[in-house]
Amino acid sequence: MLRIKITHILQYSLLAMTALFMVTACTEEIDKSARYTFTEETVLSYLEKQERFSEYVRLLGEVKISSQSESTVAQLLSARGNYTCFAPSNEVIQEYLDTLQRKGIITEASWDGFKDEKSKDSIRKVIVYNSIIDGGDDRYFETANFPTNDNDEFPIVNMNDRKLSVTRSKINPDSIFINGVYPLSMQHRDIEAINGRIHEMLQLIAPSNDTMADMLRLWASEGHQCFTVASKLILACGLADTLSAVRDETWEYLYLTGGVKDIKDLETEGAGTGKIPEHRKFGFTIFAETDAFWAKTIGKPVSEITVDDVKQYLIGLDVIPNATTDDNFRDEKNILNQFVTYHMLPERLTRDKLVIHYNELGYNYASSKNFTVATEEFYTTMGKRRLIKLYESFESNGIYINRFPVLRNGRGDYSYEKLNINDYHESGNFLPIRGKAAPRSPEAVDENHGIRVEGNDSSAVTENVLNAIVYPINELLVYSENVATQLKNQRIRMDLASCLPEMMNNDHRGRRTAYTTGHARNRGFPTNYQYFQYCDIKEGTRFFYLNGLACNWLNWQGDEFNIVGVYEFTITLPPVPAPGHYELRLAVQSNSSVRGMCQVYWGENKDYLPAAGIPLDMRLAGTSRHLSSGNIADNTVGWVADTGDPAVDDETDKKMRNNGFMKGPQHYSATPGSSTAMRTNEMKLRRIMVSEDMDPDKTYYLKFKSVLDSDTKQFYIDYIEYCAKEVYDNPEEGEDIW
Repeated sequence: MLRIKITHILQYSLLAMTALFMVTACTEEIDKSARYTFTEETVLSYLEKQERFSEYVRLLGEVKISSQSESTVAQLLSARGNYTCFAPSNEVIQEYLDTLQRKGIITEASWDGFKDEKSKDSIRKVIVYNSIIDGGDDRYFETANFPTNDNDEFPIVNMNDRKLSVTRSKINPDSIFINGVYPLSMQHRDIEAINGRIHEMLQLIAPSNDTMADMLRLWASEGHQCFTVASKLILACGLADTLSAVRDETWEYLYLTGGVKDIKDLETEGAGTGKIPEHRKFGFTIFAETDAFWAKTIGKPVSEITVDDVKQYLIGLDVIPNATTDDNFRDEKNILNQFVTYHMLPERLTRDKLVIHYNELGYNYASSKNFTVATEEFYTTMGKRRLIKLYESFESNGIYINRFPVLRNGRGDYSYEKLNINDYHESGNFLPIRGKAAPRSPEAVDENHGIRVEGNDSSAVTENVLNAIVYPINELLVYSENVATQLKNQRIRMDLASCLPEMMNNDHRGRRTAYTTGHARNRGFPTNYQYFQYCDIKEGTRFFYLNGLACNWLNWQGDEFNIVGVYEFTITLPPVPAPGHYELRLAVQSNSSVRGMCQVYWGENKDYLPAAGIPLDMRLAGTSRHLSSGNIADNTVGWVADTGDPAVDDETDKKMRNNGFMKGPQHYSATPGSSTAMRTNEMKLRRIMVSEDMDPDKTYYLKFKSVLDSDTKQFYIDYIEYCAKEVYDNPEEGEDIW
């Protein structure tokens, strides 16, 4: 029987579709007296006049907007708003009923074939909810502004709380498919309505509600065109239960009943505030070697390859250090478990979110087609916690895993004494292998060239299910000694949002399409229920995420976390890549008198963390201090503008480091598309908070506690950096300015 997961929260978005809601107790109605009167066709009135949509119109009038509403979807589509309607004709609906009969779900291909009213209602909702995207006050989608890359998703969920993807035929780009299989009519699309657009469907949109675990079991038993072996390996490691998670049902209940709305004025609009998230979803990304890779590597047909074959192959390579080799594959120390989990991330990353491009130097997310400087993301894998690097540049022509090129960064061969090139583009050369590395095919050369993430066109097999995405790769992905060494020997910059999987799983991070305005994109997180797995927020803390889209803020990727009041919160830090001495840095910004001061704590015992240095004063800029009484000159930091002479500027950097500070990076600018780097702005600094020996097998925590008795002062955090001593204290090739 189909299991339909219908959003419980949709009704809260209806303010963007109707002039007013009348909310009483547990139900809500569209206020017909205040409804906008259209002088042209609405989505509903157009559909009503077309006989071929009569069955669909009937269903629209039967399906309620949500379980909490008495208003129907038909009423919704007659009201003000921006709706994208993928309308199925009578014939398409009948074909869907025929399919249900063939599957044995109904006894006959009609609405009389359902065994009970509950099953019938579920199928009605499948048809209606999957066919409509509510764009609120901001936008609908016509084919001209559909996502441009194959398999990219619409930025807004449909009424079934699912994101739909778009694929175009390589033979005829006008041939468009939703979720890769549901074709739009070539003749009847982009039909104008005063409150949206209508696209007739040649097949009913009915995405599966199967989880990643469901699909892995199916693929392992019946075979898959690409991921049969990968499915067997993942299931052997006992990860099915983990990969069956969809959302936190306790959060759903608390949200609906107001149980997590415990922060004063949390729902108000304005900087420093944000709305409670509707959901706490779980998600996963898997990079999987293809069956073709395994058949070639193991030397057997895919159907004959066993889990033990892969285990023995990995043992023979001897590239996964300190792993056990028994058959207890559920153990994180086991060689197969470590291999498999290094392919898995606890966040569902669509292709456009694997590497987030926004305001890197010279790049404008809104208009640029070509990437500028090299850009990378770092995530913590599942199982034994290790870092994985996702990378994209103009030269790479695609996204790569663990790619280590020689960048023209003004250091080494590209220093001013030699070639004097400092544009952070790839040089065409790659770093040498250091330590044991995984083998590569001749065309891939060696491990430092990275592994290309396939699936950027409709010819590649990318699986996109309810709670996960699987990307094919054609080279062996392992956390080898070489990979760990290469990661250690580069500066690792992580947006704080990349350290919190819930930010991506619930569509908070990386929203690059302005379909909401003002501060409606902001989010606030409660203290009486732990929303983040890796962040504990104490009572009294007002913890907000500000998206910053198109705001020209001094933030990497535009966003920031803004914590207000007498706060205390603790972050579980990502692992370092290899044993060694590291600096842990924070991006700090003093652009107004509203910033405060806090004590930072760091260590291994979350309940007993020692203080890390003196309190962090976020009112301090490069040459001044921002106080409520006004700005005063302050040269504590030692900031001096660059002169253009690298030797002089390096000396300034050394003096600032002695004071515990660094300039902002050259990598990005405040305004997308600008060539003015953040390094030139004295208000954006990096503060060196910790300088300690660290071990990748240990978990470290960072706590922030306000030292000011003020309910209005802000703590700001944008990104963190790990930097090993081999990088920042390298006598031959010092750390670059990027």
